[in-house]
Amino acid sequence: MSLMHADQTAPRRPASTAGVMGWLLLATLPGIAALTWHFGWGVLTNLGFAAVAGIGLEAAMLRLRGRPVSATLADNSALVTAVLLGVALPPGSAWWLILIGMVAAIVVAKHLYGGLGHNLFNPAMVGYALLLVSFPGPMSLWPGPDGLLGPEARPLGETLRQFAGLTSLETLDALSGATPLDAFKHKPEALMAGEFWAGTPLPEGALTAWRQVALAWLAGGALLLYKRVIGWQIPVAMLGTLSLVATLLYAGNPSHQGSPLFHLLGGAAIFGAFFIATDPVSAATSRRGKLLYGAGIGALVMAIRAAGAYPDAVAFAVLLMNFAAPFIDYYSEPRVFGHPAATRGIRADAGEEER
Repeated sequence: MSLMHADQTAPRRPASTAGVMGWLLLATLPGIAALTWHFGWGVLTNLGFAAVAGIGLEAAMLRLRGRPVSATLADNSALVTAVLLGVALPPGSAWWLILIGMVAAIVVAKHLYGGLGHNLFNPAMVGYALLLVSFPGPMSLWPGPDGLLGPEARPLGETLRQFAGLTSLETLDALSGATPLDAFKHKPEALMAGEFWAGTPLPEGALTAWRQVALAWLAGGALLLYKRVIGWQIPVAMLGTLSLVATLLYAGNPSHQGSPLFHLLGGAAIFGAFFIATDPVSAATSRRGKLLYGAGIGALVMAIRAAGAYPDAVAFAVLLMNFAAPFIDYYSEPRVFGHPAATRGIRADAGEEER
């Protein structure tokens, strides 16, 4: 098949920022639906308030900077940031927690760097990391998978009280359960993996719920790949490296390490690989650079999970590799033909290598 024929038959990449953001929002729907089904109304209160706060903060910053408000809001970038942060927070988070995260994401990580296209770090992950470091208590209060409906589901009224900050931390702690990664991370050192799973303190159905949520994010990621909104390099490199390192750790000490499947489906790895790490502004841009960038995130996630204090680590791994992305691009850009290596970063022509 010729390149021309392939280009004519393959799905076309969205032509505008609004188009890209629209497909990103559409691709989040399976994950949002799965999270809401398993963890209840709190997912929707997170998203609703984060969206209102994000759009309001975006409009305020645009006005302060003397930029057109309505035209810029139409690109939906603030809404995407709100959705990505909203689904990363524990369902039913208090309004003030969401607001602080959105201020960090929109005001600090985005507009103080010059707005869309100039931010060095992924805005949603800046907000999430700030909240995780500053408020570890509320950020650890994930509810058990009681579901949206049924006799054990948390009523909407109770969720709204929690959102309004009218529920005490002690009550919230009693209603919440650890995520699989958190429970496994903080198991007693002397307890072997088999013993942990045999007497797991996780709420019933927690592992199944998290795996189904991860598969829902995978379905959304597949849509982004099909529509060519993102490239395959970063997700494949990240998940492949994470799986390889997890396999090596598991093979070396299966009594105390989680399996590769557990690390892939038990947390935010798939969500991070398709929706966070692929941010076109803060990620590496050259084809070779994307592979190195994704591999670095996967390796860092497993390093932090195995030896660090945080059980999931996707946000920190992405932010660290955001910092390294310009360096990676500088040394992975193709050389201009006929020029020495010092001309890295200068493109000979637009068709030499797809960024």
